[in-house]
Amino acid sequence: MIHKNPSQLYGTTILSVRKNGKVAIAGDGQVTLGSTVLKSNAKKIRKLGDGSIIGGFAGATADAFTLFERLESKLDQYPNQLMRACVELAKDWRTDKYLRRLEAMMIVVDKNISLVLTGNGDVLEPEDGIAGIGSGGNYALAAARALSSIENLSAEKIVTRSMKIAADLCVYTNNNVVIETL
Repeated sequence: MIHKNPSQLYGTTILSVRKNGKVAIAGDGQVTLGSTVLKSNAKKIRKLGDGSIIGGFAGATADAFTLFERLESKLDQYPNQLMRACVELAKDWRTDKYLRRLEAMMIVVDKNISLVLTGNGDVLEPEDGIAGIGSGGNYALAAARALSSIENLSAEKIVTRSMKIAADLCVYTNNNVVIETL
């Protein structure tokens, strides 16, 4: 059994699904300290740059906002090059003494690509266009993969149903979900 540090904040599920030329990204609203829910309506999804990129974070909120700011700076430096901007951010994240201590993961998407970024320097593109991070990420990911084969389900409907499943299984995830689509 994994014992979590009761003085650390937990609780996030971020899911992204790409299907039929559309991409949807969803995040729940729960923030937990130990076994106490501190906030049920946190917004962990946001549009970046000119609104053509959407990002979601799991982990420490202040760390995530720092990473979003750095990513926006990289996007200014490398316009219309999400992969390049993310690789440059990942390099900084691994090598900079301050950034190296940040504890967060991100999913970022644009109309063409979906990426998962980690503090280990990973910039991963899911081969099936589906990515999940956070405490309920694996539950949402499994549900989304199962639902993605249903022809008449859109990316938005898949993330909606999958996030509900994750919230039903993960005590650190709730049904207060924000969804953005491109």
